[in-house]
Parts: sequence; C-alpha cells; structure tokens
Amino acid sequence: MKIGVIGSGSFGTALASLLADKGYDVLMWTRQQDQADGINKEHINIKHLPQFKLPEKLRASTDLHEVVKGKELILSAPPSHVLTSILREIKDILPEKAPIVSATKGIENDTLRLVSEIFETELPGKFHQYLSYLSGPSFAKEIISRVPTIVSIASKNEANARNVQNIFSFTYFRTYWTPDVIGVEYGGALKNVIAIAAGVSDGLGFGQNTRAALITRGLNEITRIGVKQGADPMTFLGPAGMGDLVLTCCGEQSRNRTVGFELGKGKKLNDVLAGMNEVAEGVKTAKSGYDLSKKLGIEMPITEEVYKMLYEDKSPKDVVKDLMGRDLKREGINH
Repeated sequence: MKIGVIGSGSFGTALASLLADKGYDVLMWTRQQDQADGINKEHINIKHLPQFKLPEKLRASTDLHEVVKGKELILSAPPSHVLTSILREIKDILPEKAPIVSATKGIENDTLRLVSEIFETELPGKFHQYLSYLSGPSFAKEIISRVPTIVSIASKNEANARNVQNIFSFTYFRTYWTPDVIGVEYGGALKNVIAIAAGVSDGLGFGQNTRAALITRGLNEITRIGVKQGADPMTFLGPAGMGDLVLTCCGEQSRNRTVGFELGKGKKLNDVLAGMNEVAEGVKTAKSGYDLSKKLGIEMPITEEVYKMLYEDKSPKDVVKDLMGRDLKREGINH
C-alpha cells in the first residue's frame, strides 16, 4: 500500500512511522528541503523527534502533489489553521475512493468549523464517505517508541471506519471505531484548552486536587457542548474524551500543558510560543471554543477564563480566583 502523509510535525511523523513500520510505502510532505533530506538520507526528522530513527519505508518530499497523487490512503496531519488552504490546493488531485484520515485537532477561528466540517465543505461530496478522524491519548514520542497505545477512528461510514481501523492497528497500536465524528472532534479539540488551564495550575504550584478538579469540570463542559451539537455523551468517556483529556492535562510531553505551565510561572504568551517549534492547538482553539460557547449560549467557564488569559491578558491568579468564586452549582453536564 502506498500512503501519502500531509504534515511533518511530531504527530504526523509518528503516525507515518507506525504505517511504515507495518511495511507500507509512506511518503510524507514537508515544506523544508533540509527536513526532507534528513528523513531520506539519515532517516531522522531533524526538526521534530530528532532522537528517533525512522523506518526506511518512510520517505519525504517537498512536493505536495507528489505526496498526494496515486496514493491508496491519505493521512492529513497539518496544524488546523492551514488545513483549509491545503485542501483547496489538493482537492482536484486527490485519489478517488482512497481513505482520507485526519489527525488534526482544532476548531477553525472565525468560521468555527470543526476539522470534519472543513473537510466536508472544502472537498467534493464524492470524497465524504472515505473521511475518518483519528483521535485519542497518543503522544508522538511514545508511538514512535512503540509504547502500547489506543485511539479512536471516527467515520460516518462503517465500512470505511473498519478499513482504516485495520490499516492502522498494529502490535503496539490498537484502534476502536466509532460513528460519532462530532464527539471525537470536540473531545480532541477542546481538551487542549483544558490542558492549558491544568498547566497554569501546575505552574502556580497548586496540587493534584486542583488538576483533578480542572479535568473533571473540563470534561463536563466538553461534554456539554458536544451533546448540544449532537454527540453521544458516552464518547467523552472513551479514548477521544477522558483518555485524551487526562493524558494532555497530566503529561509533561503535552505542548498545551507546557504553554499553561509557563504562563503560570509568569511568562508572557508570545515569549512562550516563540520558544516552541510545534503548534499548541489549544491557543487558537481557546478563541474558537469561547466564540462558539457564546454563539450557542453554553456555559464553559474554564474555556472562557483561558480565553481571557490568552487574549485579554488576564492574570493566571485571577483566573483561578474567578473559577473558584463562581456561584455554587448542582453536579451534572447541564450545570
């Protein structure tokens, strides 16, 4: 099987490595020639995951059309804010009837489209039945280290979901399929916002009680908006919900938790982001999540406070104070 991978960040590289490890011929797109040369000659992604040797069946190219044309599966893993422009460039050369698997997590600013909605509006209808979305508790370094991992594969087409499930499943990588695209998408996008809040808590020196509180109430508001949009509430108890949320809020490899941690330590957002060579999706998603909550009339206090911290320069200490000082509520996703 010949597979094209769009995006050469940590997660795209890890999934490409997994597929090459299974014996598939994988060609990955990068914008940078030195990165492509490092992968092709030394089997190392010099910008991301430089400490890991990549399989020989994984190659790279700076030619997006070469990566996409004639492939039997397309894996899409660019940052969410560039996805629309990429799809517009390749929609006329995408191979028909080839599964298209998205590993991007986020909600587009301004349009407030989920990644799945971007795909469905930017690509012709003939491609829609072949779309699926991969999400779950899966740090790139651990995938590439062959650490046992589980994820969800969401697709509205069961046959397509099962096909993708079989392609990705391996000795150290287990997949579960679900028809709940909306639930998987909201879980994967908004957990990054909650992880920023958890990082702030850790940076301020608060304990595990506070982190557990943020995870619990964060799951509540993710579930609230997901169910409002038609998701199955049980999805948020699975890999793409609670699983991914816990990992991203607790794991030191989490980019979004790192952003929050540094903010909690007193750094400014621009300085934090300038020191990272990966995109922390939660920064942009905080704005989208906040705007969407206002549009839908849904209370999402953690998301709102993270938004104010990132975009209105509210101090982390005031964020915690206001969250703890909210009116007392009954427990449940409606409260």
